[in-house]
Amino acid sequence: MSYLSKEYRLNNSRDFKKIYKSGKKWHTPSFVAFFCSATNTSFAFVTSKKVGNAVVRNKARRRLRAAILTYGDTLLTGSYIFVAKDSLTTRSYKQMMSDFKFTFTRMNLMK
Repeated sequence: MSYLSKEYRLNNSRDFKKIYKSGKKWHTPSFVAFFCSATNTSFAFVTSKKVGNAVVRNKARRRLRAAILTYGDTLLTGSYIFVAKDSLTTRSYKQMMSDFKFTFTRMNLMK
Protein backbone atom coordinates (compact mmCIF):
# COMPACT_ATOMS: atom_id res chain seq x y z
CA MET A 1 0.00 0.00 0.00
CA SER A 2 1.51 3.32 -1.04
CA TYR A 3 0.70 6.20 1.28
CA LEU A 4 2.00 8.68 -1.27
CA SER A 5 -0.84 8.26 -3.76
CA LYS A 6 -3.51 10.94 -4.17
CA GLU A 7 -6.13 9.14 -2.12
CA TYR A 8 -3.96 9.49 1.00
CA ARG A 9 -3.11 13.19 0.55
CA LEU A 10 -4.54 15.83 2.78
CA ASN A 11 -5.10 18.99 0.74
CA ASN A 12 -8.26 20.73 1.96
CA SER A 13 -7.51 23.91 3.94
CA ARG A 14 -10.55 23.29 6.16
CA ASP A 15 -9.05 19.94 7.19
CA PHE A 16 -5.69 21.58 7.91
CA LYS A 17 -7.34 24.15 10.19
CA LYS A 18 -9.30 21.45 12.02
CA ILE A 19 -6.19 19.36 12.65
CA TYR A 20 -4.09 22.34 13.72
CA LYS A 21 -6.81 23.50 16.11
CA SER A 22 -8.12 20.29 17.67
CA GLY A 23 -5.50 17.64 16.94
CA LYS A 24 -2.68 16.25 19.05
CA LYS A 25 0.70 17.95 18.60
CA TRP A 26 4.24 16.71 19.28
CA HIS A 27 7.54 18.55 18.76
CA THR A 28 10.83 16.89 17.84
CA PRO A 29 14.16 18.40 16.75
CA SER A 30 13.32 17.45 13.14
CA PHE A 31 9.61 18.20 12.75
CA VAL A 32 6.29 18.96 14.42
CA ALA A 33 3.66 16.24 14.12
CA PHE A 34 -0.09 16.84 14.24
CA PHE A 35 -2.69 14.07 14.45
CA CYS A 36 -6.47 14.01 14.43
CA SER A 37 -8.49 10.79 14.35
CA ALA A 38 -10.57 10.29 11.21
CA THR A 39 -12.22 7.51 9.24
CA ASN A 40 -9.60 7.58 6.47
CA THR A 41 -5.83 7.83 6.69
CA SER A 42 -4.33 10.93 5.11
CA PHE A 43 -0.98 12.69 5.25
CA ALA A 44 0.37 16.18 4.58
CA PHE A 45 3.97 17.37 4.56
CA VAL A 46 4.58 21.08 5.14
CA THR A 47 7.86 22.91 4.61
CA SER A 48 8.01 26.67 4.95
CA LYS A 49 10.57 28.98 3.41
CA LYS A 50 12.29 29.08 6.80
CA VAL A 51 13.63 25.60 6.02
CA GLY A 52 15.62 26.81 3.00
CA ASN A 53 15.46 27.19 -0.73
CA ALA A 54 13.34 24.96 -2.97
CA VAL A 55 15.99 22.24 -3.21
CA VAL A 56 16.31 21.98 0.58
CA ARG A 57 12.53 22.07 1.11
CA ASN A 58 12.01 19.26 -1.43
CA LYS A 59 14.72 17.20 0.27
CA ALA A 60 12.95 17.68 3.61
CA ARG A 61 9.62 16.56 2.12
CA ARG A 62 11.23 13.50 0.52
CA ARG A 63 12.73 12.49 3.86
CA LEU A 64 9.37 12.85 5.62
CA ARG A 65 7.66 10.78 2.93
CA ALA A 66 10.30 8.06 3.23
CA ALA A 67 9.59 7.78 6.94
CA ILE A 68 5.88 7.38 6.27
CA LEU A 69 6.60 4.60 3.79
CA THR A 70 8.45 2.85 6.61
CA TYR A 71 5.91 3.37 9.41
CA GLY A 72 2.67 3.85 7.44
CA ASP A 73 1.28 0.35 7.93
CA THR A 74 1.77 0.46 11.70
CA LEU A 75 -0.08 3.75 12.29
CA LEU A 76 -3.62 4.29 13.49
CA THR A 77 -6.23 5.57 11.06
CA GLY A 78 -6.40 9.36 11.03
CA SER A 79 -5.08 12.57 9.53
CA TYR A 80 -1.42 13.44 9.97
CA ILE A 81 0.44 16.68 9.26
CA PHE A 82 4.23 16.86 9.48
CA VAL A 83 5.79 20.32 9.55
CA ALA A 84 9.52 20.20 8.79
CA LYS A 85 11.96 22.19 10.89
CA ASP A 86 15.16 23.63 9.44
CA SER A 87 17.26 21.06 11.33
CA LEU A 88 15.60 18.17 9.45
CA THR A 89 18.04 18.31 6.55
CA THR A 90 21.12 18.52 8.78
CA ARG A 91 20.20 15.59 11.01
CA SER A 92 21.10 12.08 9.91
CA TYR A 93 18.45 9.76 8.51
CA LYS A 94 18.87 7.49 11.53
CA GLN A 95 18.21 10.38 13.94
CA MET A 96 15.14 11.42 11.97
CA MET A 97 13.75 7.87 12.02
CA SER A 98 14.29 7.65 15.78
CA ASP A 99 12.36 10.94 16.10
CA PHE A 100 9.49 9.37 14.15
CA LYS A 101 9.46 6.22 16.24
CA PHE A 102 9.63 8.20 19.49
CA THR A 103 6.81 10.50 18.34
CA PHE A 104 4.51 7.67 17.29
CA THR A 105 5.03 5.77 20.54
CA ARG A 106 4.63 8.86 22.76
CA MET A 107 1.44 9.92 20.96
CA ASN A 108 0.12 6.31 21.08
CA LEU A 109 -0.32 6.18 17.31
CA MET A 110 1.07 2.68 16.70
CA LYS A 111 -1.36 -0.21 16.21
